[in-house]
Amino acid sequence: MLILLPPSETKRDGGDGAPLDLAGLAFAPLAPVRRELVDALQELAADTEASVAALKLGRTQLFEVERNRRLTSAGTMPVIDRYTGVLYDALDSATLTPGARAYAHSHLVVHSALLGPVAALDGVPAYRMSHDSKLPALSLKKHWGSTIAEQLAPLPGVLLDLRSEAYTALGPLPVREGAAYLRVLSAGADGQKKALNHFNKKSKGEFTRALLEAGIDFGSIDELLSWAPSAGLTLQRHKAATAGKPEELALIV
Repeated sequence: MLILLPPSETKRDGGDGAPLDLAGLAFAPLAPVRRELVDALQELAADTEASVAALKLGRTQLFEVERNRRLTSAGTMPVIDRYTGVLYDALDSATLTPGARAYAHSHLVVHSALLGPVAALDGVPAYRMSHDSKLPALSLKKHWGSTIAEQLAPLPGVLLDLRSEAYTALGPLPVREGAAYLRVLSAGADGQKKALNHFNKKSKGEFTRALLEAGIDFGSIDELLSWAPSAGLTLQRHKAATAGKPEELALIV
């Protein structure tokens, strides 16, 4: 089983790990693609005004440009500890047991616009770049192309996609048995289900934490659905796979 999470624009500062080692990250064949982006982002960081425009920064966020300047020399920390925000606050990685963290490193990846999919305990620096950042002469969608999808396609077992649609566009989930996109829905008094916004992220973080604490390598979607009630979760099939689109599951909250 592999859980795919979106990143967050907000990140913790600091880190006492060794500087970024692109060859040491998960999905090592992506290293050349990552290197081009890292070089482009550092080149952009040499021009503060250009960085503000490309990264859509406010005047109180100029520290993000300095982070990008130090991208290859700054200390790193594990991916799931680096990201902050609603989803990652709910995941609360600092309070996970050693066993849950070890499970996360083998079964959880975060899809970074800069680095692609990285494993939970891979060391990354603080940086600023999002799916809609516009680097000079470089389109993120074209740059990543099919490389992420090609890395995901041969993976066995359950692929559970909690990413936003903006990130799935940078690396679509393969359409096959066991691959599913998760939606978070609320059920009204009339039985109608609707999508959530803010609480979508919180629920994804809590759901991910439940999976990490359970530590089960689910071999099929049916096994995952059967387990959910024991964790107090309402998880259902939502939409069947169609041409070019994977199956959808619904987490009802």
